[in-house]
Amino acid sequence: MKTMTKLKYNFGLKARIYPSDQQKQLIKINSDASRFVYNELVAIGKELSQLRRVKLPIDTVQDRIKQLKARQNTRNMSNHFPFLNDKRIDSLAKANAKQNYNKAWNAFRKVHGTGVPKFHRKSYVWRYQTNCQYNKQTEAWLTNGTAKFIDSTHFNVPKLGILRLKGSKKRINQLLSRTAQTRIGTVTIVKDAADRFFLSLQLASDTPFVTKPAKTNDQIGIDLNTDNFLTTSNGDVVANPHYYRTIKGRLAKAQRVLSRRQRRAKKEHRSLRTSKNYQKQRILVAKIHAQVFDRRHDFLQNLSTTLIKNHNLVVAEELRSKNLLKNHALAMSIADIGWRSFLGMLSYKAELYDQRFITINPKNTTQTCHDCGFVMGTGDTKKLTLAQREWTCPNCHVHHIRDHNAAQNILERGLETLA
Repeated sequence: MKTMTKLKYNFGLKARIYPSDQQKQLIKINSDASRFVYNELVAIGKELSQLRRVKLPIDTVQDRIKQLKARQNTRNMSNHFPFLNDKRIDSLAKANAKQNYNKAWNAFRKVHGTGVPKFHRKSYVWRYQTNCQYNKQTEAWLTNGTAKFIDSTHFNVPKLGILRLKGSKKRINQLLSRTAQTRIGTVTIVKDAADRFFLSLQLASDTPFVTKPAKTNDQIGIDLNTDNFLTTSNGDVVANPHYYRTIKGRLAKAQRVLSRRQRRAKKEHRSLRTSKNYQKQRILVAKIHAQVFDRRHDFLQNLSTTLIKNHNLVVAEELRSKNLLKNHALAMSIADIGWRSFLGMLSYKAELYDQRFITINPKNTTQTCHDCGFVMGTGDTKKLTLAQREWTCPNCHVHHIRDHNAAQNILERGLETLA
């Protein structure tokens, strides 16, 4: 049986789950254990870093280093902290916590901007990972591992038992009806700040999970902007839905109520975690945030899928949201749009559907005339401002719609890159 890394195609599935009160308690216990193991590894790493600076061969220091190195093993850590041997705790949750710690260090070594692993503080979000194992199995299916589908609406997780699923029913039925072997890898259980529970599965197989569209040689360039969401090189415009702006007033009102309840609880010397009125309002605020996120995420998913399925080549400008957010006049509009998430979706969906997606340097794509190549800001001309949505080229006198012209330049530059 092949391992996950040796299987050619990967796929992710996320569904809402409805655990019982007992299952919620088990999720909380495993989440806390996972966080404790991760934080203990961070603490050990910090102490080892300080002890290694001692150059003298002091026996006490060397013995302490040996003890800490031994404790980095999750089994030894469980023996050192007996509560980790609780039978309700999934041993694979502890193993995944250590694996995530190692991944954090690998990410730091590759991209120093991510920072070294830090302590995970206690929050209203619960999260832990386990794995599906195929003990003594010769074939891997969605229904014969330790974590498995019972049917399209029920899923069995080690230690938790059978969970009721909701959503993604059509996709789950498609997966269960596959004739090719499909392996379940990592299983992630999450409770978000709005008290909703989710199940995420990592799947792998040697056959594709989606039907690849026919090659039509269609190519498109897209210009992302704040006036509308995007404009294509074909002249099509996708309006900006402004999900955050439409709900901002209701959110602000709910946050003011939350702030008042927080002040009252503190004045009466009550813990916020045990204050029922505060917790009710906190969940209400979290649900409003979740509503904005879900609407934006659904919009970006549908749009990115449509673009990738209908075009063999999609070209976009390479945007760095972190730098763009430094512009305080446009920060809220840029954060509300979700450009970075959209480009990420285009990237992985192009690979999934065997299409091509590239990004190009956006320098002067807006300022350049697509017809004659004249660049605004050269000679005696001034650069276009954000307020100028239409302009006429002073060289060839062709009238341009700013965003459509930029999208045409983006596509042309992308084709030059591939040539």
